[in-house]
Amino acid sequence: MTALADSGIRQPEPTEPAGGLRPVFRILHVSTGNVCRSPITERLTRQALDQRLGGFGDALVVESAGTWGHEGAPMEEHAAQVLSEYGADAAGFFGRELLDEHVIRADLVLTATRDHRQQVIAMGHSAGLRTFTLKEFTRLVRAIDVSTLPAVGSPETLVERARALASAAAARRGWLLAPTAEADEVQDPYGSPIPYFRSIGEEIRAALDPVVTALTGVPGP
Repeated sequence: MTALADSGIRQPEPTEPAGGLRPVFRILHVSTGNVCRSPITERLTRQALDQRLGGFGDALVVESAGTWGHEGAPMEEHAAQVLSEYGADAAGFFGRELLDEHVIRADLVLTATRDHRQQVIAMGHSAGLRTFTLKEFTRLVRAIDVSTLPAVGSPETLVERARALASAAAARRGWLLAPTAEADEVQDPYGSPIPYFRSIGEEIRAALDPVVTALTGVPGP
């Protein structure tokens, strides 16, 4: 793997091969400080995609940022420890403040809470249809017949499948409601002891599994 492999620094912009643009689908994870929840989600997403895809997994670009992002800050120590316990690499991470350009480029925005989702949507850029909380998106994805999505056999079809999945989830949002408002949220572990970070890490990992399965067409291990 190339772009999905954790090289220790944030992924560079995809290059353009001779003959035209390479298809890319961008996933942006958003939390508050971009030092706990969204870094864990970003790195676990990259790890899961890396495990399930072949040589064209770099068509999915996974990033993160924070609505009050600690620009340039390292990942919180407990968050990094949780990632290492899952075998994911936390090296080289630096926090980012959420900017307009991040939202403009993103094809799918997954936030930790409903408040983060509202803050992204309030930035404009027609973000409403492509912005969900992570657990909201998981709930909607579970209701989608994935056999109707394009099969994955190339970078182009991987991107087509990702776009189709995001559109199908948006179409279901109005009628498939959460049992409670809190069911769609991942709480902030900042300042908590490591056991709580582990519980949040497991919550995130469980929410990501059906999403990555639907994106790739490959079940988890």
